[in-house]
Amino acid sequence: MEGNILSDLRGRLRLRLTPPGFTSRTFDRLSAAITKCGGIRYLAHNPLTSSLLILYEPSALVRLRILAALADFEPGRQRALAGPELEVLAVGEETPLPFNPVSSFILKRLFLPSPIRHFISIVTAVPYLLEGLKYLLWERKLSVEVLDASALTVLFSRRDLSSAGTLLFFFSLSRYLEAWTRRRSISGLFRSLAGHEESVWVLTDDGQEVRVRESELGVGSKVIVRAGGLIPVDGRVVDGEASVNQATMTGEPLAVRKTVGGAVFAGTAVEEGQIVVRADQVGGETRIRSIIEYIKESEASKTGLQGRAERKADSIVPFNFLLAGLIYLFTGNTMKAGNVLLVDYSCAIRLSSPLVVLSAMREGNENGVLVKGGRYFEELARARTVVFDKTGTLTEAKPSVGEIVTFEPYSREEALRLAACLEEHFPHPVGRAVVRQAKAEGLGHEEEHTSVNYVVAHGISSSWREHKVLLGSRHFVVDDERVAISEHEEREAARLSSDGSSIIYMAVNDRLAALISIKDSLRPGVKRTIANLKNQGVERVVMLTGDLKNAAAAMAREAGFTEYLAELLPDQKARVLKGLARRGDGVLMVGDGLNDSAALSLADVGVALSDGSELAKDVANVQLLRGRIEGLALARELSDNTMSRIHSNYRVIVGLNSMFLTLGLFGVIGPGVTALLHNLTTFLVALRATRPMLTAEEKLALLPREAVPGS
Repeated sequence: MEGNILSDLRGRLRLRLTPPGFTSRTFDRLSAAITKCGGIRYLAHNPLTSSLLILYEPSALVRLRILAALADFEPGRQRALAGPELEVLAVGEETPLPFNPVSSFILKRLFLPSPIRHFISIVTAVPYLLEGLKYLLWERKLSVEVLDASALTVLFSRRDLSSAGTLLFFFSLSRYLEAWTRRRSISGLFRSLAGHEESVWVLTDDGQEVRVRESELGVGSKVIVRAGGLIPVDGRVVDGEASVNQATMTGEPLAVRKTVGGAVFAGTAVEEGQIVVRADQVGGETRIRSIIEYIKESEASKTGLQGRAERKADSIVPFNFLLAGLIYLFTGNTMKAGNVLLVDYSCAIRLSSPLVVLSAMREGNENGVLVKGGRYFEELARARTVVFDKTGTLTEAKPSVGEIVTFEPYSREEALRLAACLEEHFPHPVGRAVVRQAKAEGLGHEEEHTSVNYVVAHGISSSWREHKVLLGSRHFVVDDERVAISEHEEREAARLSSDGSSIIYMAVNDRLAALISIKDSLRPGVKRTIANLKNQGVERVVMLTGDLKNAAAAMAREAGFTEYLAELLPDQKARVLKGLARRGDGVLMVGDGLNDSAALSLADVGVALSDGSELAKDVANVQLLRGRIEGLALARELSDNTMSRIHSNYRVIVGLNSMFLTLGLFGVIGPGVTALLHNLTTFLVALRATRPMLTAEEKLALLPREAVPGS
């Protein structure tokens, strides 16, 4: 294909592709072709400008491979697919599942004479020999491919065509089993992911807001997206104005202002404002594509342990050749020397660890925990500090209004009516509580205010009947806006917050008009989760909140925290996370709000609840899908077991293959048996990798009984 390089920086390429107008399927194929180059960190396509952004490991070789892959790519070529499910699961693969080699092997043995079988073996061996030469001469690397080619060369040089045919059969069987097991794992993960579907708000023709599932959207649907929400469709803005973060599409971190007529894309996030988007592209295509991209990204995201294991396995290959050479030098026995070349460690290691990760991801998803990549299992397992945001994370997502204290000349009804009038414009849990309370008391209100300005994490500023109105936190009203507060008002605020309630301050014309207490009870399972985390080896459990110290202290005592920090702004929370991360003992941050996104991104692992803001869920590395805080302890237990499975598989692979190598070395077993045992080990380890990581007892110990599947 053709294109122009727009930007070429170290580790970063931006290109404009021709022809424009790629379909999602074409981009999936292009993405797979580029990913195969290795060293790819990020890949994004902007269909509006036909541009492609590629972030890669800063290497001249990787850059050349990327450009070669782009030059060789044919946009018009399509693969033959065997039905809808295979189409989804085979994205990124150039061929469908290979033909079962067992049937082929049996047919050849039963019906073909030896000369024809031997000729087929020679023809079949050519690709293996060429691949070995490629790695040896071009890559200048003693890899597993070189090892396989060398073993075949030894057998052909001895004219042992029967053993060569058997060895080729085991090579084919090994690759078939790898493809089958991998596809089985991805299939299970895909079905598990596809079962979760978000709901969105749409605007009907008569102006009503209605909540529907994403799958119910159609072309022309008008979708309402507010601050902190992800845009679920491709389309154009028909009402409102917002700052949209398009990093997932363009790779650029700065938000873009979108007004009426502006194009927006599925998966981008609204940081500020509110827009109504008319959908041009909806339904399964955007959702299925997002799942496919997630699976591909997760599969490519290997654990550090996996990388170290592969490097160890590859480092053994030169010793295979050295040992084979020494045996031939001292014994002159090509069979014994050849047996050494038939055993490699890397094949099973490269297959088992990704399968363990895929299986753990599927199992976590089935139990309400979505982990977005293998490396996060490793980070979860090593985390020794867990940080919780308070509001919406430790507390219920539906706070309620408690006591309302007013100051002359305002009455309780007037204060609640005005607060509801301002708060109804913003989708914040505290604001919704105020609106619900006013509605429950039958306090209607007219829109007598002018434009309403929302200051993120602070409060609301507006003008009402030519009076300046402020509504929000103490920091916003008293510290930032310099509203004076008397000793009597201080005592009332302290009294309201003494039981752990949050306080909304309302000021009119720079004088305090009312204090509204917001009660928010602990989520079920918070105490149990903290206890489980400590039992799992977590050393520090810290609560962060913007509440006053006495309210924070009351909540910390109730939840069982020994450490907490109060009166924090979002940037201060981020600084706390930076300081904890510098210690290097693994930091896990749990949050749910728009204001938590910076802190979540700074932690080693960010965790968001499913009933939190869409931006927080997008930034987080782990999602607790059912809104259950207990899923956090299950995620850590799953991660510990996943890492243990990878370690134990590595020991099994090295131990068994070393034993086969020793038996072949002393002539106890021949080349065919060596190949059989080696490939059988690979298959059995792969099957072991897909076994459940958690026992039923562990699930019951960590989750409420009703949350355990099958209980």
